[in-house]
Amino acid sequence: MTINIILLILLTVASLWAVVKGSLVKSAIALAAASVILSILMFRLASPLAAVFELSVCAGLITVIFMSVISLTKPMTHFEENVMHSSRIRRFWLLPVILIVAAIILVKLDVSWDKMIRKAPSASRISSAQAIQNAPLDEEQVMLIEDRQRDAKDVKHVMWNTRRLDILGQVLILLAGVFAVVVLFKYKPDRLSNPEGEGEEKNG
Repeated sequence: MTINIILLILLTVASLWAVVKGSLVKSAIALAAASVILSILMFRLASPLAAVFELSVCAGLITVIFMSVISLTKPMTHFEENVMHSSRIRRFWLLPVILIVAAIILVKLDVSWDKMIRKAPSASRISSAQAIQNAPLDEEQVMLIEDRQRDAKDVKHVMWNTRRLDILGQVLILLAGVFAVVVLFKYKPDRLSNPEGEGEEKNG
């Protein structure tokens, strides 16, 4: 439990750093660090499939896309970075205060989320147990219930049957990122480099 609290604090700090920091590169790195910490939390909370998607897509692919887009944009000067950093601090100075107040409220409420989650049995277990206890079942029905319980734990079954919408959402996010990069940078680099120079060459 202590490790989870430390990870949550690190996740909050990394997310806050990504929002407040004026440098785009540092913000992207902080966002990737937040995704890595969130993946570790998901692994610790017994959600390995969600953790793998978070680590591969958010911490991996999205960070690469961000870095690629940043490398294609015009870099800011040191003065512009300072101005952006100051403006972000003025805009988001209340955010750390809100986070601290929310943390104090959650500590005062003392809600045992882990105990509530552990006490709540899954629907498949309830239905299977009630079916076995309340009704006489033949051998085929018992085997069918056991197969359903086995499928509920199978990664392939969960991915392609239970989590179809999640897979579709991941695909749509990837396509949106790819099409955004294509639309934003559809012109050739020589056309974007110096249009005034091209006009002078044509006039000459």
